[in-house]
Amino acid sequence: MDNTILLMIIGMGIVTYIPRMIPLVALSQLKLPIFVQNVLKNVPYATLGALIVPGVFLISEDVFFGVVGAVAAILIAFTGANVIIVVMGSIGTLVLYSMFF
Repeated sequence: MDNTILLMIIGMGIVTYIPRMIPLVALSQLKLPIFVQNVLKNVPYATLGALIVPGVFLISEDVFFGVVGAVAAILIAFTGANVIIVVMGSIGTLVLYSMFF
């Protein structure tokens, strides 16, 4: 491997690490208000929703294809199934949907 590539990989690692580490070290002693803590706890769910919802409607020209897959995944997830089971169940539902419609 060329030294330039290795130095570039190390540099990218440092540039990625520093912005993540500074807030952790600088703010570790700071006690955030309860409201801010509650907002920050919901950020992963909001991000996940922002990533998934457009994909549901843009996965195919047939809008119902994504909606059927999402509904199947939601129903399977509410049963408490493992994530792999949810994904496989949704894929299976979409295979059946594509065979009949």
